[in-house]
Amino acid sequence: MSAPIDFYFDFASPYGYIAAQTIDAVAAKHGRNVNWHAIVLDANFQSLERIRIPSSVMRSDYIRRDVERLAAFMDVPFNTPSSLGLHTEMAARLFHWFNDRDPEQGRKFAQAVYRAYFVDDRNIAQGEVLQDLCATQHISPDQLQALSNDSATRARLKAEIDLAEARGVFGSPFFIVEGERFWGNDRMPQLEHWLAHGPY
Repeated sequence: MSAPIDFYFDFASPYGYIAAQTIDAVAAKHGRNVNWHAIVLDANFQSLERIRIPSSVMRSDYIRRDVERLAAFMDVPFNTPSSLGLHTEMAARLFHWFNDRDPEQGRKFAQAVYRAYFVDDRNIAQGEVLQDLCATQHISPDQLQALSNDSATRARLKAEIDLAEARGVFGSPFFIVEGERFWGNDRMPQLEHWLAHGPY
């Protein structure tokens, strides 16, 4: 099989949520797999490109309406969360814990987190919400507490973020295939063209 697509996303990103609903199907159509990578695009994130998107932009009325319009266009369920810009470190750490053991379980957890935030308006930074989501993956409250305190899950996420920075990732969603980088849902047609016809 040809090289996989690396899909970078932040659970706080509505654009990442929308991309997560389609990227696997796009890849499958062209005989590719997708490697999912949760990252946290906070103030500490330092992309190789030195590009930073101001958090005020992501909270603007324009972005709110743009996401609503894009979700409707893509036929993706979406409700603007009452709390925007949540810090999603714990959700990302849990994702990698699941994903490293079983990528399919990692995807299921990621989709559950995204739906909780962008469909059900639940605060995915809160422990009790994450516990509810982990319960569907058969993780007990005691296990979740242990993972929350585990330095290994912190180190795992840091390693993922360090690699994303080194590869020039600076937004969500961000795709890399065969060394070529594509940022945003509006680059999906170009990504599909690359998958169908090769480099251009």
